[in-house]
Amino acid sequence: MTHPPAEDAGPMTVTALTASDGTVIVILAGDLDIASAPAARERLLSLLRPGACRLVIDMSAVRYADASGLAVLVSTKRRAILLGGELRLAALRPEVAKVLTATGLSRHLAAYPAVRAAVADRKPGGRTALPGTSPPVRAAQALPAQAQAEPGADGSELHSPAAARPRSAMG
Repeated sequence: MTHPPAEDAGPMTVTALTASDGTVIVILAGDLDIASAPAARERLLSLLRPGACRLVIDMSAVRYADASGLAVLVSTKRRAILLGGELRLAALRPEVAKVLTATGLSRHLAAYPAVRAAVADRKPGGRTALPGTSPPVRAAQALPAQAQAEPGADGSELHSPAAARPRSAMG
């Protein structure tokens, strides 16, 4: 699959390429924040399809990530899981790794020291690249409630099947 060359997502640049094993490698550069989040989300989600849903994001050039940027990573992981794939982060800068750890997302987003390790699913000592975190959790366990989410009516938003079920009347 061919991907367009780098796209400017506001203060962020998004470049995608496909590895020989079919893994889509995305290189993000800039700030993953409220200004870049909508375009970055759209671009990342557009790269996911059934059969092409293994995504590795090279974070080495991401200088900053705020809550909006972290939400992009979580929603991309959810979509990848729904399509039977996965999301892996690679080469996190210490300042971004600290934000993931502080928010608890490091337990849900697998991080690797380098892109090559993420593609090959290799970690030194079997541990995540983030300091003070446990080994990555497999996709089925990563986001229990969210992983069970389904696409909404318009196909873009994800909704929990439990939320769609009618509640029984209180007696």
